[in-house]
Amino acid sequence: MLTILGFVMIATFLVLIMTKKMSPIAALVLIPALFCVLVGQGAKLGDYVIEGVGDLAPTAAMLMFAIVYFGVMIDVGLFDPIVRGILRFCRADPMRIVVGTALLAAIVSLDGDGSTTFMITVSAMYPLYKRLKMSLVVLTGVAATANGVMNTLPWGGPTARAATALKVDATDIFVPMIPALAVGLLAVFVLAYVLGLRERKRLGTLTLDEVLEPVGETVSEPVAETVLVQAGGGTAGGGTAGGAGKGAGRTRTGGGAGDAAGAGPSLDKDSDTQEPADDDDFKGLDPNRPTLRPRLYWFNAGLTLALLTAMIMELMPIPVLFLLGAALALTVNFPSMTDQRARIAAHADNVLNVSGMVFAAAVFTGVLTGTGMVEHMADWLVGAVPEGMGPQMGLVTGLLSLPLTYFMSNDGFYFGVLPVLAEAGAAHGVSPVEVARASIVGQPLHMSSPLVPAVYVLVGMAKVEFGDHTKFTVKWAVLTSLVVLAAAILFGTI
Repeated sequence: MLTILGFVMIATFLVLIMTKKMSPIAALVLIPALFCVLVGQGAKLGDYVIEGVGDLAPTAAMLMFAIVYFGVMIDVGLFDPIVRGILRFCRADPMRIVVGTALLAAIVSLDGDGSTTFMITVSAMYPLYKRLKMSLVVLTGVAATANGVMNTLPWGGPTARAATALKVDATDIFVPMIPALAVGLLAVFVLAYVLGLRERKRLGTLTLDEVLEPVGETVSEPVAETVLVQAGGGTAGGGTAGGAGKGAGRTRTGGGAGDAAGAGPSLDKDSDTQEPADDDDFKGLDPNRPTLRPRLYWFNAGLTLALLTAMIMELMPIPVLFLLGAALALTVNFPSMTDQRARIAAHADNVLNVSGMVFAAAVFTGVLTGTGMVEHMADWLVGAVPEGMGPQMGLVTGLLSLPLTYFMSNDGFYFGVLPVLAEAGAAHGVSPVEVARASIVGQPLHMSSPLVPAVYVLVGMAKVEFGDHTKFTVKWAVLTSLVVLAAAILFGTI
């Protein structure tokens, strides 16, 4: 009964948020509370929630201060050179922008922290997507999938958990998987290229200066370079380069996700819901914003490098590192108390949304774990594996890692389920390290799980509904995971 109710609870949650019948926070709280009562354990709901909150409190603290820290770094201009470099590469071409999103997310993911990756990637790329009226679910989907592949790094979490749970060396897990993971990352870039081409088909012609021009201002000189992002052939707005850029920039009104007649096929029939109404005060990358601190650029770069190094080396708990980093960054860059309060207030919306979502997720995970649903679900899935599949336990583990790491936390899967799978494999001559390698192939999908706090940073900063992100991303993340699994089998790693 607990197995059935567990699956029904998860399905109910996903249906309600994807159909936008409930907000994610409300669904994360009310759905598990209802099912806790249905299984006859309503009296223990408080205990389950408190336990879940206790487990996720360090994560919430880390996200709160990480948002403040990287928000300040963005304010002072630390990432402006990255944005300019991406602009030069992208040249306002949607295809290049989507590929650039995947590349940036993959590079930043080397620090091993998903929240950091999403904050930097969205901060750098959101102005481009907004200005060109590109679909924002493409941004979140590509960033999450790229980060999921890179999340398998030994210091990223899953590999270390698998090594600890099965008492094997993390190097023996990760190094043989490098070719398969490289194929998976290549698949992400191919996906980004295809999605970028589809975006290009439905967008008019823009120029680089048009992208950089703040709303409400005009371009005083004709633009020399026109970027080819023409929708469906022909020209937009006129024959000159400047005219084409201005024509496209001013005539594509009303939302951008396939909204204009003749703008080419929409990426998704719901994609127009991803384009928030144009912000009158949206200025993208403002090179003259008053919060810039060019004289402190190298201090901020050094502080960020030191912070990321300390995270990788695990010198201190990550929440403590971000707490210290945020306090130091605010004090040095904004000595005035008034300025400090203004910077904190500027990022308070993101902090409240993300921390609220994390604590709401604590109710969901607390009930799933406390009632025993997750344990019964995992036992049922493992028990459903046919006896004849024992010698193929590597393949079985890889396939099971997709749904299990999506519906469970990494800790629950790697410390609760993986040892059972490894024991079943050992009985048929499959080594534990082979099972451990297979267990990490589901990470591209895991990074879009409603139980991963970092995904709420991603959708919150990109102003995308979590349900829309889920509908768009899951299919591509599953495909990427299967590519990694197939490559690992082909290379003989699994």
